[in-house]
Amino acid sequence: MLTREIAEEIVRETMKRLNRNINIMDNTGTIIASGDPTRIDQFHQGALEVLKSGRALIITENNLEQFEGAQLGINLPIEFQGKTLGVIGITGHPGEVEKFGELVKMTTEMMVEQSFLASQWDWNQRITSMLIEEVIKQVPNWGFVEHNLELLATHLSPPFSVVVLNLVESGVTNQRLLQTVTQSFGSDKCIVGFIRSSQLFVLVMGLPLEAFKSSILTLQEKLFHMSATLRMGVGTQVEMKESICRSYHEAQLALLIEEQDVVFYSDTEPKSLMYQLDHGVRSRFVDRVLSNLPPKLIETLQVLFHCNLNIAAASRKLYVHRNTLIYRLGKIKERTGRDPLAFQDAVTLQAAIWAYTSLKAGSLKTAPPSMET
Repeated sequence: MLTREIAEEIVRETMKRLNRNINIMDNTGTIIASGDPTRIDQFHQGALEVLKSGRALIITENNLEQFEGAQLGINLPIEFQGKTLGVIGITGHPGEVEKFGELVKMTTEMMVEQSFLASQWDWNQRITSMLIEEVIKQVPNWGFVEHNLELLATHLSPPFSVVVLNLVESGVTNQRLLQTVTQSFGSDKCIVGFIRSSQLFVLVMGLPLEAFKSSILTLQEKLFHMSATLRMGVGTQVEMKESICRSYHEAQLALLIEEQDVVFYSDTEPKSLMYQLDHGVRSRFVDRVLSNLPPKLIETLQVLFHCNLNIAAASRKLYVHRNTLIYRLGKIKERTGRDPLAFQDAVTLQAAIWAYTSLKAGSLKTAPPSMET
């Protein structure tokens, strides 16, 4: 707990403020950090007395000879969680340094606590990272998963939903970001950790669908007020732990397909099917349906479908006259043999547009698992 690194930091920071020599002794009475390098690793009899009694010890000219390795000053116990970890000594005339004693003790114990919390956070994140890495495998080692869940004092509780956050820009520390995400869903309702330096994995557990969606909106609002720019992909809710991997890949796919701040896979599922087809199948389909169309007419189709076949809305979005748009649609029908305003033909053209955009975006590095999982 009281390592040399922590002790050295305490000495360094305390001496800046007091302009007095500071010694830190461990639970054996050995000096492990000091403003006077010659004293490091020396035994301090006064510190041993403090460790035994749990009380401060003032060393004066009258009792100096009683304590091997000691100098004039005050020595105080460093306490944490009901235990004495070590001793901090302030060198100097007792009348001058005694008034600093309690302040130095309090500051030292605060620094020890901060170091402990930081180490606990680091440990939790390491365990969480291993847990996440395992649970998103197509065939996880559930024994290993359960072991790590026990270390984190949590358990898996259905239904499960995976959210993937892509960090675009943020001045927020990783720790604060993780805390904000955890608070939005509830500390007992999620497992949160980084899977890449700019990507955060969130496994949400035991929340009904409406409560889950409400928590997503709460998180989005909090991140906005923190000036953190992120995009969220949200996988479908699943009941079996074996399907967590599928929800994760759905969340990744949702981010790939759409550019909105929050993308639910369930809203993009028809389009996502094209991203999961073999590259060659998509290429041949696009060649058969769209090969005779120049980029301007492909864009026209994209806007028309985005506007739900509304001619007036599409012409406004394209900044063209209604008659110009109708002329373009005629050209599309002539070149493809399919009428964009007829249902069956529109379905084929829309599927071809989705395949076309998926090819431009590039294939997924990792194919999603079977939807039968």
